[in-house]
Amino acid sequence: MGNETRLRELFDFISHTARLREVERHNNATPRRRESVAEHSWHLAMVCWVLHTEFERESGLDLDLGRMLKLCLLHDVVEIDTGDPSAWQTSRGGEEARARKARAEEAVARDRLGTLPAPLGPQLLALWREYEEGATPEARLVRGVDRLNPALMRLLTGQGWADVDADADALDRLQLPRVSVSPTLTALYEEVRQAAVARGLLSTVRRTM
Repeated sequence: MGNETRLRELFDFISHTARLREVERHNNATPRRRESVAEHSWHLAMVCWVLHTEFERESGLDLDLGRMLKLCLLHDVVEIDTGDPSAWQTSRGGEEARARKARAEEAVARDRLGTLPAPLGPQLLALWREYEEGATPEARLVRGVDRLNPALMRLLTGQGWADVDADADALDRLQLPRVSVSPTLTALYEEVRQAAVARGLLSTVRRTM
């Protein structure tokens, strides 16, 4: 591959990733507008950077912060093509809904990431799959932050959970499998949950243990 062709492919990908700003999520960024996936990805990176030392302290592991930031920035790039399905919709759709989502995103990842010039293309595809599979401690932590973040935004913007018809027990079922990878994330989730209930943004039902 000539240098000119290589640069053109890289420049085209850079232009493509700029479109992540156009993809809307289902939670708000402010009380008046939805959050973009680009904003979401940036905030995940910031949260992981801020909490990196806490994650290392509680896990006793030497965690690769650079790798975590890359996972944050990369994990949702496929949604430029697939859109951003609601975690609530996917969860309630069962195994088949999750499988359809996984197949669509894998196809886009192979096409958009895997075909980029080496070594970048194979590296990006491997990182994307690492996140999807939760294959490393870094990936599992980023997945936990990714699940916590929209709940935080629903609290901060006053959006609540009425639009997804979710109560506190339903939120626990969605959040705890991911955030429980870290005591810090679990504690933050409990703060979000309690504040949301106190503000009337999240209805409570009898919790089963």
